[in-house]
Amino acid sequence: MKQTLLPLKEGSAEAATRQRIVAAARKHFFAHGFRGVTMDELARELGMSKKTLYTHVPSKTALLEAILLDKLHELESEVSGITAECAADFVAGLQRLLACLQRHAAEIHPAFVRDLQREAPDTFQVVEKGRREVILRYFGKILGEGRREGLIRKDVPVSLVIEILLAATGAIMNPPRMANSA
Repeated sequence: MKQTLLPLKEGSAEAATRQRIVAAARKHFFAHGFRGVTMDELARELGMSKKTLYTHVPSKTALLEAILLDKLHELESEVSGITAECAADFVAGLQRLLACLQRHAAEIHPAFVRDLQREAPDTFQVVEKGRREVILRYFGKILGEGRREGLIRKDVPVSLVIEILLAATGAIMNPPRMANSA
């Protein structure tokens, strides 16, 4: 049976503790991979027992899912803000969106992607789907602005440009490619 984290009342002490756990786990999982981090190590760093850690998160996999949701929400919030701020400036918006994607991708190391693909393929597919939806939604907006400004040729479909971007991000977010670019 799949265990997920239940929603908590924002501002509660339990929500703050869980967010602290998610932040610490995110840093370690992204740097060392899912398999490279133990719950014992995480509990020790957080200054709590493993038993206490498990009162806040039901499993390592549930913690992984919470980390990925947190990351996706953070990414979506940032790109949403960028597209709103740059709605009438294609060049600035595109530069900021690409820099945002690069910043988010830089946080994730090859070991994490490798482990995610191997240990949690269903979760990996959820991540892939989420990334695709963010790119479709927000890059679609900014590329539409580029077309209106005359900076994207009318004979080049915006959907093609988005598919190229999706293919490029998919090709980059694989462990061997990430290891070679480090």
